[in-house]
Amino acid sequence: MQKSEAVACPAFSKGPSVRFGVRRAPAAVLVLVGCVAGTGLFVSTGCQSTSVRAVAVQESRYKDVDRTAEALRSAIESEGLHCPGIRNLNKSMAKHGVRLAKQVRVVEFCKADYAHDMLEANSEVAVLMPCTFAVYEGDDGKVYISRLNQHLMAQMFGPEVAKVMGERVIRDEAKVFEAYDRSGE
Repeated sequence: MQKSEAVACPAFSKGPSVRFGVRRAPAAVLVLVGCVAGTGLFVSTGCQSTSVRAVAVQESRYKDVDRTAEALRSAIESEGLHCPGIRNLNKSMAKHGVRLAKQVRVVEFCKADYAHDMLEANSEVAVLMPCTFAVYEGDDGKVYISRLNQHLMAQMFGPEVAKVMGERVIRDEAKVFEAYDRSGE
């Protein structure tokens, strides 16, 4: 009868693994190398594509930043939302000695009952309030409107915030842009 020998599995041994006379790296080193490689891959590819998805950009129907901002204000108010203000970032920064080469405006909009529901669920989302549209001159001289992808942002803050931002705010944004598109007719 043959005598059987027990063979130790390197994955379960307490000491360093040896295979064909070469010492393998400890698991912690392999995990660290994997994390660094994964982070590098994300930064080189994923981060760029994420920024594209996180911010939606469209060309304005108007050739002027102020006209676009005012058309957005009118569209916001026509849809029953509140526009607390239009911020002229060029003037604001100029007060501090900083000059922007291109015109930039921030158009704010909100709805009190949406804010209430979000703040009751998660007060830290106040950092996202009020919602905004950016209106700016692009490098090509055209005027653009950008906005956050509300659905993507909402997923990070729990179910109630996701319901408000990911459904109600998105619905109202769509109505605002429909009214904005009609404003030039």
